[in-house]
Amino acid sequence: MTKNPETRIAKRFEKLRAEGRAGLVTFTTAGDPDLETSVKILDGIAEAGADLIEIGVPFSDPMADGPAIQASSLRAIKAGMTLRKTLGIVAEFRKKDDETPIVLMGYYNPIYIYGVDTFLADAKKAGVDGLIVVDLPPEEEGELCLPALKAGINFIYLTAPTTTDARLPRVLDHASGFVYFVSITGITGTSSAKTTDVAAHVGRIRAQTDLPVAVGFGIRTPEQAAGIAAVADAAVVGSALVDQITANFDDNNKPGPGTVDAVLDLVKALAVGVRSVKKTETVS
Repeated sequence: MTKNPETRIAKRFEKLRAEGRAGLVTFTTAGDPDLETSVKILDGIAEAGADLIEIGVPFSDPMADGPAIQASSLRAIKAGMTLRKTLGIVAEFRKKDDETPIVLMGYYNPIYIYGVDTFLADAKKAGVDGLIVVDLPPEEEGELCLPALKAGINFIYLTAPTTTDARLPRVLDHASGFVYFVSITGITGTSSAKTTDVAAHVGRIRAQTDLPVAVGFGIRTPEQAAGIAAVADAAVVGSALVDQITANFDDNNKPGPGTVDAVLDLVKALAVGVRSVKKTETVS
């Protein structure tokens, strides 16, 4: 097994264990709805309560994402966002915050075009801690997973309710940072899973790895976030935050003056929900 790099992700989960609570992972798309608004959201999101930050890399065919995040990708691309500019956003963020973990989430095509070695070097320099690349299964680990680990960047794999106990060891073999459990089958932002069902699947994963387990897809409210925090190591929220952006568009489909505050206010509420759950024993 490849040695997992020690990144800000591991340090953050250690801190969360010490505090006896789960974490909040937030997702927004880089450059959505425009560069200025995206940067303002990112600048305030950790203070609002995000423990880890996922940044979506815009892609023209985000097949695993639901309508809200698909639309955010298209808006960002239309506004001129690229993978290189996404790394630039991370680099600027790191000038103000050198502790909050940042994970880039997206698809392999932009990285392949960029050049894997060059991308990994630039990502590491910018301050990226982890990668989630939804269209690279473990069978393709030589493409990016193993090079990322060698470069000191965590590679985070997705598991789902359909991932069998027999399949899990293959998925977890070179996973690092944390395991992302997709709580529903299908695309993002479309439905929610029952906490009891999530707990059972998290238990299956924990039986085969010491990595923290974060749960995403379908979490939209502080109450739902609290439910996940009770059974997992982190709750991941994306579509609900993206929806706050579009809910605050003006008549010209431009972000209104309350857009940033609306997103950050939801993050604050979600953080309260997550922090309301105290672990009676340390999380995995």
